[in-house]
Amino acid sequence: MRDVARIAGVSHQTVSRVINHHPSIRESTKQRVLAVMDELQYRPNRAARALVTSRSNTIGVLAASAASLYGPASSITAIEDAAREAGYYVTVAHLGSLDHEDIVAAIDHLMAQAVEGVVVVAPQAPVLEAISAVSIDVPYVTMQTAGVIEGHELSVDQIAGAREATRHLIDLGHRRIVHVAGPQDWLEARARMKGFFDELESAGLPRTEAILGDWTADFGYEAGRRLLADRNVTAVFSSNDQMALGLLHAIRDARLEVPGDISVVGFDDIPEAAHFWPPLTTVRQDFGELGRRCIALLLADIDGITSPVGEVVQPQLIVRASTAPPPAR
Repeated sequence: MRDVARIAGVSHQTVSRVINHHPSIRESTKQRVLAVMDELQYRPNRAARALVTSRSNTIGVLAASAASLYGPASSITAIEDAAREAGYYVTVAHLGSLDHEDIVAAIDHLMAQAVEGVVVVAPQAPVLEAISAVSIDVPYVTMQTAGVIEGHELSVDQIAGAREATRHLIDLGHRRIVHVAGPQDWLEARARMKGFFDELESAGLPRTEAILGDWTADFGYEAGRRLLADRNVTAVFSSNDQMALGLLHAIRDARLEVPGDISVVGFDDIPEAAHFWPPLTTVRQDFGELGRRCIALLLADIDGITSPVGEVVQPQLIVRASTAPPPAR
C-alpha cells in the first residue's frame, strides 16, 4: 500500500480511502491510485482489512442444493452483481442436503467467514425451519419466501403469477386444465399450486388433481405421457419452464400439436423459453430487480438504517405461441 501511495503521489491514508470506497476522494485521484494498483498488481488483503476495520465487506449466500436450477442460479447472480456495485464481496455456501445438521453446518461456515449479512436463496421449508431455530447474529434476508419469516423476506408474488397464468388459459376458453407442480418442500411450488387452485375456484371451474413433479424436463415428459391419457385436458400450467419443455416433447411424441390440441404455460421465462417449439408462454420473474432490492434491504440493515420490509416483486405474464383457444369438439 505504501508503494502505491509513493508512486501515485498521495498519502497512505488516501490509498486506504480509495480501497474502502470513501466518498470524499476526488475521481481523478481515485483513478490515479487505481491505475497504480493495477500496474503493481496490488490486491488488498481482505483478512488484514477485516482485522483493522472490523468490517469484512462480505455477504454470505446460503444456497439451495438445487442451485443449478434457473431460478436460484439467477438469484445468486443478481445478488453478486448488486453486491459488487455496492462494494461488497459474496461467498456462497451450497447445501449438500436438507438435513438439519447440513443446514446448520452451512450457516456456521458463513458465520466463520465473518460475513456482515446473509441472503438465503433456498426457499425450502426445512431451511427456513432451521434458520428460525438457530441464532444468526448478523442481518439476513430470505429471497422468494411468502411471509414465513416475518421481517426478513423479499419475495416475488408467486401466487399472483400462477393466477395470471391460469386466468390466461381460462380467458382463452379452457375448462379442463391440469397443473404440473414442483416439489412441495419448495415454498414457491406450494405458492404456485395455491394460485392455480385459487384461480380455478374463482372461475367456478372444477378442481383437477395436480401432478407433483421435481422441476426437471424428464419429469415433464413423463407427466405429459400420463396426462395425455385424459383427452378432455386442453391445457397445462407447468410450475417451471424445464418441466414445460418435457411436456412439449411428450405432446409432440403423441402426434399432437401445441397449441392446436393442447396449450402449455410455464413459469420463470428462462432464456431458452422464447426458442422452444413453439415459443413458450410463461411467467417472467425479474431476478435482477429482486437482487437489487435484496442487497439494498440487507445493507440498510447492516448500516443500522430502519427500512420497511421489502416490497413484493410482481411477475409478468409473457404470451407467446404455446397457448390458444381449445380445439372445437
